[in-house]
Amino acid sequence: MRPAGGRRAARLVDAVDARLPALRGGSLLRKAFPDHWSFLLGELALYSLLVLILTGVWLTLFFQPEMREVVYAGPYAPLRGVRMSAAFDSTLHISFDVRGGLLMRQTHHWAALVFLAAIGVHLLRIFFTGAFRRPRELNWAVGLTLFVLSLAEGFAGYSLPDDLLSGTGLRIAQGIMLSIPVVGTYVAFFVFGGAYPAHDIVTRLYPVHVLLLPGALLALVAVHLMLVVHLKHTQWRGPGRTQANAVGKPFFPQFTASSGGLAVAVTGLLVLLSGLAQVNPVWNYGPYRPDQASTGSQPDWYVGFLEGALRLVPPWETNLAGHTLMWNVLLPAVVLPGALFAVLYAYPFVEQRLTGEGRTERHLCDRPRERPVRTGLGVAGTVFYGVLLLAGGNDIVAQTFRISVNGLTWVLRIALIVAPVLAFLLTRWLCRALTAAETERLAEGVPTGEIRQSVTGGYESGREPVAAFRPGAPRRALTGARTGTPSRTPHAPERPDR
Repeated sequence: MRPAGGRRAARLVDAVDARLPALRGGSLLRKAFPDHWSFLLGELALYSLLVLILTGVWLTLFFQPEMREVVYAGPYAPLRGVRMSAAFDSTLHISFDVRGGLLMRQTHHWAALVFLAAIGVHLLRIFFTGAFRRPRELNWAVGLTLFVLSLAEGFAGYSLPDDLLSGTGLRIAQGIMLSIPVVGTYVAFFVFGGAYPAHDIVTRLYPVHVLLLPGALLALVAVHLMLVVHLKHTQWRGPGRTQANAVGKPFFPQFTASSGGLAVAVTGLLVLLSGLAQVNPVWNYGPYRPDQASTGSQPDWYVGFLEGALRLVPPWETNLAGHTLMWNVLLPAVVLPGALFAVLYAYPFVEQRLTGEGRTERHLCDRPRERPVRTGLGVAGTVFYGVLLLAGGNDIVAQTFRISVNGLTWVLRIALIVAPVLAFLLTRWLCRALTAAETERLAEGVPTGEIRQSVTGGYESGREPVAAFRPGAPRRALTGARTGTPSRTPHAPERPDR
């Protein structure tokens, strides 16, 4: 007999279905969601975005997006009497005068860092498991676009306080605009509203940060979720799981309860982190002045790779017909990220064309070891990004370990070329070795620790069929025999690349 709670939940589902005819025949409330932890990374990004929106709305009540000059007269004594923009003055007001203001500022900042990190790791999960294949190529493009817009949104919010650190970042952004051939000067003049530093950049960034980009993000999140519901989730291989079904927890009430718990946990941890770990103390940097730059300045991690690329490229310039092409800025800050994201957008179509998998739908996840080439490329790209991120703090690393910053820069330049190649070769070899070891283990069984003497006088170790399997791992029927020959060959992965 079904428990009373189960009957009430079923009645609620039926009542919702009766009032939403669009859900009939495939109830959203009964939709199956995978219960593996790796599928929660997207939800982690979603709930971080919700925290961002809530704290951002609160901050807009007190922030003044103006660059008119004022004299600070607030409670922070070291800056009292200093001339600064109204934007920086209101940031200090939020931090020191508004009750709970500093906590809200830091929660907003930490949520932005976690949001971008969650999107990045979620994209890595999709890449390594092949969840971007048909029919999900469009959703992969939507996710990448979300990541790009989130980078722009984070940089816009990072620049609004008009402190010395964010102003240095804007100065770098202006230099990147100027490096664009022919139109760079016009682009910079249009964005800043005049000759640098102008007086409109914060006023212009504010509606972009609080209106245009958030609206685009929410629209893309809605499209992403609709595609997820329409196409259904991918899932790991396993008993009862095929290309034609989805096995997991129903949306209501099991998945709703676990996902709601995750939302509460994410919010609580972000607030706790904001109360214990200081981030972006703008009062230490002071107001922005074009003739100053803070020592050891580092951007937020998500643009650290661009900072590293700028630091690694030698000072290459070309004078052509009276114009100077600044390759040391154009290549790392314009060409490199453009090429990187172009490759990521095109990768699903290129891989499916090369492997011949573009004609059939794929709803089962690959294990990374079964795709040694794809996994090697993913690890190589991650190592490439890691070298750039490390290079973005080469001065801090050199000072901390008391080594030459010039020597470290040359080491990182060489590593940027050599390390990804070595990472690819090592990862591909490791994937093949793991697959071979797993096949051997399935064929011969696992040792029991028993030693038996055969009729011919020899000795052999006792083995038994494999009983424990990780998600997606190949498996075979268990016979109950305590000796080593398998009942049938193990399940082979679907067309692994070589």
